[in-house]
Amino acid sequence: MKLSRLAMMGSPIPQYLFLLMACCAHVAICSFIENSTDKLSLLEFKKTTGDPQQALTSWNDSTHFCRWKGVLCSAKHPNRVTSLQLQNQGLLGPISPSLGNLTFLRILSLSTNSFTGEIPPSLGHLHRLQQLNLINNTLQGRIPSFANCSRLEVLGLSNNQLIGQIPADLPHGLQQLILGSNNLTGIIPASLVNITALFVLGFESNNIEGSIPGELGRLSGLQYLYMGGNNFSGRFPLPILNLSNLINLNAADNGLTGDLPSNFGNSLRNVQLLVLGANFFRGHIPPSLTNASDLYFCDISRNELTGVVPSSIGKLSKLSWLNLEINKLQASTKQDWGFINSLTNCTELQVFSISVNRLQGNVPDSVGNLSGQLLYLYLANNQLSGFFPSGIANLRGLISVALNGNKLTGVVPDWIGSLGNLQKVALSSNFFTGEIPSSFSNMTRLEELYLDSNHFDGQIPPILGNLQTLGVLNISDNNLHGSIPKELFRIPTLREITLSFNNLYGPLHTDIGNAKQLLYLDITSNNLSGNLPGTLGDCDSVADIEVGHNAFSGNMPNSLGNITSLQILNLSHNNLTGSIPESLSRLQFLEQLDLSFNNLEGEVPTEGIFNNITAVKVDGNHKLCGGPVELHLLACPVIPLDLSKHKLSVALKVVIPVAIVVSLSIVISVLLFLARKQRTESISLPTFGREFQKISYGDVARATGGFSRSNLIGQGRYGSVYKGHLFQDGNMVAIKVFSLETRGAEKSFIAECNALRNVRHRNLVPILTACSTIDSEGNDFKALVYKYMPRGDLHNLLYSTQGSENTTPVNNVSLALRLRIITDVSDALAYLHHSHQGTIVHCDMKPSNILLDDDMVAHVGDFGLARLKFDSTTNSNSTTSDAIKGTIGYVAPECAGGCEVSTSSDVYSFGVVLLEIFIRRRPTDEMFKDAMSIAIFTELNFPDKVLQIVDPQLLQELDVCGEDGAQVLQSVLSIGLCCTKTNPNERISMQDVAAKLHGIRDAYQ
Repeated sequence: MKLSRLAMMGSPIPQYLFLLMACCAHVAICSFIENSTDKLSLLEFKKTTGDPQQALTSWNDSTHFCRWKGVLCSAKHPNRVTSLQLQNQGLLGPISPSLGNLTFLRILSLSTNSFTGEIPPSLGHLHRLQQLNLINNTLQGRIPSFANCSRLEVLGLSNNQLIGQIPADLPHGLQQLILGSNNLTGIIPASLVNITALFVLGFESNNIEGSIPGELGRLSGLQYLYMGGNNFSGRFPLPILNLSNLINLNAADNGLTGDLPSNFGNSLRNVQLLVLGANFFRGHIPPSLTNASDLYFCDISRNELTGVVPSSIGKLSKLSWLNLEINKLQASTKQDWGFINSLTNCTELQVFSISVNRLQGNVPDSVGNLSGQLLYLYLANNQLSGFFPSGIANLRGLISVALNGNKLTGVVPDWIGSLGNLQKVALSSNFFTGEIPSSFSNMTRLEELYLDSNHFDGQIPPILGNLQTLGVLNISDNNLHGSIPKELFRIPTLREITLSFNNLYGPLHTDIGNAKQLLYLDITSNNLSGNLPGTLGDCDSVADIEVGHNAFSGNMPNSLGNITSLQILNLSHNNLTGSIPESLSRLQFLEQLDLSFNNLEGEVPTEGIFNNITAVKVDGNHKLCGGPVELHLLACPVIPLDLSKHKLSVALKVVIPVAIVVSLSIVISVLLFLARKQRTESISLPTFGREFQKISYGDVARATGGFSRSNLIGQGRYGSVYKGHLFQDGNMVAIKVFSLETRGAEKSFIAECNALRNVRHRNLVPILTACSTIDSEGNDFKALVYKYMPRGDLHNLLYSTQGSENTTPVNNVSLALRLRIITDVSDALAYLHHSHQGTIVHCDMKPSNILLDDDMVAHVGDFGLARLKFDSTTNSNSTTSDAIKGTIGYVAPECAGGCEVSTSSDVYSFGVVLLEIFIRRRPTDEMFKDAMSIAIFTELNFPDKVLQIVDPQLLQELDVCGEDGAQVLQSVLSIGLCCTKTNPNERISMQDVAAKLHGIRDAYQ
């Protein structure tokens, strides 16, 4: 007020007052800028981030930004963001560079989302940043410089698609550097050894090469060192032994050579997990290893180790997992076998494998004193002799036992039936004699039984038909006689039966038609006779039928042409008569057909497989005629036609086709002219096998509100998904718009169109139409329109949370609902794999691709990575593509590098999803690292500790439903384990899975 009056009176204002006023104004402006900068940066982040799960709904003007979900502000500096944690929120798109303006930020965690693009270099200017966690996304490009982040302690970038080398200018204060499961190359930078504060260092599953620098031994505080799955070479660096605090060491799957250091266990006394498998280590197992008394997980398999297993191995009393398989370890004397006696001290041992070594002689009886928790005992492919190891009778908890590939003799004892938990028994390639014990039928959980290549005699016990979970039965190459018991064909889960090279006789029972899940039948080289039953055609899932070298007679059943999945049919060296059924020529997937050396007659078909001369064998059938000229058969007799029929034939064969060709040429020319004339309005729809309503680019734009972000419900690698009203019926639809500027997007569109061309199934997301045209600017435009699924996806159902700090799922998903969902998904995959006209491999099975309608019926969607097989000249069960990646955590081991995919790889992904649904842990959970996975975790706790690992929410329900619910969980997780076998050939088919799940679900309801 006084200043105003002085001014009005014309009195001069002192200079210091002007200076004071200017300073106050400056402070006010700076304060305003500081208060608004962080908020604007967060809003820019929200603007560029896809949010299909609506995780950022609280980020609005009605709430102060310091109370937004995931945001934490400083107490000393109000309105300055110090922490942004939005892990596992389903966020999509690139990470906004605006986060680099949050200059007070100390913690940034965006892990387990679907962020793409490069890591913004602006994050490297956050000089207060202490923790950066971007694990489990699909980030690409190189790792930017973080040299200016001098306070950075945690840098987590694993499970992405990053390339280039490990940066050489990392901050020296780093404590955790986590870079595993990327595509990093080059060598370990020498500067890494200057980061003396490191206690976690992980760069496993990359392409890093060279030798492991011995300088890493200077990192005295290092506790966790993960180097497996790279291209390292050279010897094991001795300076690593200086890391006396090391707890976990993984250097598996490299090219390391030389001997393991003799003082290994003396130096690394605190090591608990040691994984050195799949290298080229030679020499003996260091006896000092037993001084690492805390070791619980030891895998030194797949090397070239020699000598004997140290008899002091039992000092490792905490061992749970001991894998020594595929080496050159020896044992022949009682002293050599002392390690078995010693292992009895390891009371927590669950997995022990010493298969594929050079063990000789009898298995000591002390094997029966091994841990009562032992689940897996693998002694296969050695040189063991003597009788069946009697000590195994005491191991009542065994799930799997493998003694195959040895020289064991005598009978298999009846007491084997008392091991009621066994799911797999492998006794093949020995010298066992006597009859097959009928007590096998007591193993009610048995899924695989291998007795082939022995000297068993007598008959196949019909009581084996009681094994209602048996999937694989192999008793080939023995001395069995009698008929094939019809009871075997009544096992609902039977998918492979191999009885070849025996002395079986009599007919093949008509009950074989009951084997609906049968994929492989081999009864070659027996004395079977009679007619082939027509019910064989009821085995509509079978892919390979081998019945050659028997005495079958009569006509070939026409019903064989009904087996649309058939790939191989061998009926050679029998006494079959009559003609070749024409229906065989219509089998799209038939790849090999051997009808040689029978008494067949008549004309050989010329269509289908008969066009492929290398795939058909008909030698030794002297009454056959005609067929493709390459078969060099005599021409069939010509039946004369009367003149009028001859004239009609000429008209049908010559005149009419010529007229049709001319007409078609004219029509095609007109259509091409019209298409060029009206390109801006035309729509090129893929052929889906049924009539679709045509839509234009304008229709799609209007339905999505001009592709408004408010209608965006999902965003992925190749495009975005919008909701909108497209048709006059007013129903909501989901429109997938492909980003054609993204490499691979057009290929994804084509893949999805091909996959959905003729599919019809209640558990697949229904496609309504497609649009392939140009947009308003003349650019190519492609979109697919699906039925809208209002209940979202399975990932959201399992993991949606409330509040920024609450990480507990809010959805209480009942056991019954989980059963319904996983059964629906199994039906969809079984249809894609086995019931469709061509095998479809989904390639990206995960919870976010399982959508739910109003009735909570599950629908499988997103076929952008799908692979099809319609060509009968290639293998329908597998396909190869370097571009296939799938999703980390769900990709099968054999195709994780982007190589071979198959129906088996889909089965693996399904198995992971199944385990995830009932355990409610993502396969990328922090606990699943190194050699641990969700499948191994389940295996180690199955069956006795199942209730300790399942979703705690289910336990409340089990208090009501009691033992029935617990049994259901055990049965379901068992299916998941069958699906996630490491070897693709050991996994069950989706048809088997679907059948089992239906049985479990129906019984529980």
